[in-house]
Amino acid sequence: MPKTVNRAMANADDGIAEVLITEEQIQERVRALGADISRDYKGRELVLVGILRGALVFLADLSRAITIPHTFDMSGASSYGPATSSSGRVQITKDVEVNLRSKHVLICEDIYDSGRTLGAISSLLQVHHPASIEMCAFLYKKVQRRACQVDIKYRGFEIEDRFVVGYGLDYAEHYRHLPYIGVLDPRVYSKEPRTGS
Repeated sequence: MPKTVNRAMANADDGIAEVLITEEQIQERVRALGADISRDYKGRELVLVGILRGALVFLADLSRAITIPHTFDMSGASSYGPATSSSGRVQITKDVEVNLRSKHVLICEDIYDSGRTLGAISSLLQVHHPASIEMCAFLYKKVQRRACQVDIKYRGFEIEDRFVVGYGLDYAEHYRHLPYIGVLDPRVYSKEPRTGS
């Protein structure tokens, strides 16, 4: 692990080149998403499914912003490991435990990048026979080409193709706890290209 990542443990903001989205902007947008979802799913059995670990913070805030009855669970998938670039393969690490049959599922992801993770989780959840599956991405990264195209019904923020951390997003398991979205200083990580999950 690079020594600069170790320094990040001493100072939470060490290695952040720029604050891209503030804590206040995040909370305002999550409240708006919660209102939209509450309106759209009124009268339906809604289950939120967050993707570990990145979407955990977003899922917790979004659940509190949704005003209709709902349940939630977590599913797990990984394509990064400790690196900055995707392996190109998605490994399912956890299936849901709640009953999804005939319920309306909203998959909540931290960032829509290559689309591989959302595609894999969506396929996994289909075997549970839900009434519907839709996608919600906190960050929608604007990239020219994706490995897997997925229809994102709800988008938090659209961002350029930059390496961001905070609000659940990490680099080598650091920075998840930051309350904002920050651009990581390239000096913190290796020079390999990041292709996303």
